[in-house]
Amino acid sequence: MGHEHQTLIALAAALAVGGAAAQPTTTLPEGEKSLVAVTRDGQKTRIGTVSFRVVDGGQAAFRVQMDRAVMSDHFLSMREFKCLPAAQEISCFVPYPYKNPGTVSATDFGWLEHNLLFFFKQPADFGAKLWNGIIFKFTQTPTGLVGKPQAVDLNLIGVPPDSLNEPPYGPFQRDDFAPGARWVQELRIE
Repeated sequence: MGHEHQTLIALAAALAVGGAAAQPTTTLPEGEKSLVAVTRDGQKTRIGTVSFRVVDGGQAAFRVQMDRAVMSDHFLSMREFKCLPAAQEISCFVPYPYKNPGTVSATDFGWLEHNLLFFFKQPADFGAKLWNGIIFKFTQTPTGLVGKPQAVDLNLIGVPPDSLNEPPYGPFQRDDFAPGARWVQELRIE
């Protein structure tokens, strides 16, 4: 009975430690952070920065800045886009076109996700394929924010949303990609 009791205590301690490590971080991001694209081949490319400034009400204001030296110019469908080129797939940044609060909280990254919209296209394709939109669903980790790609139709934001204070891409306008489907597997803010 003593050995079983010690085993149960050790198991309970391991679960407590594991549970504590799995608790989400609930602090607001602050300062300038690197915006890093992680591609299918495991490469990490710094494509810009996101600057955070804590404001009242448990929120932080943010500003996204793409690195023009990394994101190349592509003229597609009569518009210029900043794109991360690759032989497998080109990922193009789409600035959110409407006024928005530009804030995050420790548990809500909706406006940040909307300010980091992309679409993907094959290198041989012509034009912007806005139905091939990507939004990155962010979660907070001990090292920063990690965004996983989800499919959206960017044609939805071709007209202003009914409310400028609510992000238009809610859970019903997003679909998960199959694992490995996109060249950019993650966006990290660290």
